[in-house]
Amino acid sequence: MDIWVMFAAYYAALVMGVFAFAHALSQRADAYTAAERMTKPAWLGITGGGAFALLLFHPFSAGGMFWLAGLVAVTVYVVDVRPRLIEVQRGPRW
Repeated sequence: MDIWVMFAAYYAALVMGVFAFAHALSQRADAYTAAERMTKPAWLGITGGGAFALLLFHPFSAGGMFWLAGLVAVTVYVVDVRPRLIEVQRGPRW
C-alpha cells in the first residue's frame, strides 16, 4: 500500500514540474518584472531544472535530495509566482 502512495506522489510531482515549466514558458517576460519576481529566464531555469530533477531522480534513490530540491523549486513557482503573475496580467479584482 505504501509503495502505491509513493508512486502517486512521484508522478503527481512530475506532472506539477512539467506544468510549472510550461506555465513559466507561456508567460510574458514583462509580467515577471511587474510582479516583482525574478526574470523569466531565471524561472525557466528553476522550473526546468526542477522538472528535470523530478524526472531523473526518485525520492528513495541516492539522488533523493535532488528530487526534493526539484519539488521545492516547482512548488515555490506554483504557490507563489504563478498566482502573482496571473494577478498582474489580469489586473485588480473588484
